[in-house]
Amino acid sequence: MWNHQRKYDVEGGATPLYPTMLESPQLRWAFIRKIYSIITIQLLATVAVAATVVYVRPISTFFSSTGAGLALYILLILTPFITMIPLSCYYQRHPVNLLLLGIFTISFAFAIGLTCAYTSGKVILEAAALTAVVVVSLTLYTFWAAKRGHDFSFLGPFLFGALIVLLIFGLIQAFFPMGRASVMVYGCLASIIFCGYIVYDTDNLIKRYSYDEYIWASIALYLDIINLFLSLLSIFRAADN
Repeated sequence: MWNHQRKYDVEGGATPLYPTMLESPQLRWAFIRKIYSIITIQLLATVAVAATVVYVRPISTFFSSTGAGLALYILLILTPFITMIPLSCYYQRHPVNLLLLGIFTISFAFAIGLTCAYTSGKVILEAAALTAVVVVSLTLYTFWAAKRGHDFSFLGPFLFGALIVLLIFGLIQAFFPMGRASVMVYGCLASIIFCGYIVYDTDNLIKRYSYDEYIWASIALYLDIINLFLSLLSIFRAADN
């Protein structure tokens, strides 16, 4: 009976994750568990830091009402991008890579907290709940589709092109605001694009990331989740006004 149950153990390694899989399923599952453990810690740290920024009002007041706060806010936005430079050199060197990943996550979390500081709690909860449902659903779908031989690598060029369009759209919106309707359109487009990235990066996690690329895999999926949340937040916030 035990052997019969073991045969259908998803992580038992009895069957490959996708039809053409040549590597050991046990090793790939260990890698996948490692990535999702890191992402869970990143998300918990993000929630903790962002909640502190939201509920400790002097923090958001400092950033919004002083010149030093504005300069620090700009620095916090740039820090994740700056951190990527040393990460590209030390992503295989433990524990330096985890330290840099922590700096990346905490600085990003401060920026998210400041974004949420002037948003109602109802809107934040709605965006967070929908993000959780979408991420879990797309992740399960991607594993199911990969098991049946579907491949999503073709999405890469299309998603990259859509992201460039989204960035240009965002710059235009920043300098020439076009009203609430354009914010909702931007949020909807961004949500669709980052849903696509969740599928694409999860497919890469299953098939393509090497075992020493766990930092890049964690960053990719973390950014997909956070950007999906921010996109949904902009939609709900525009609808709430």
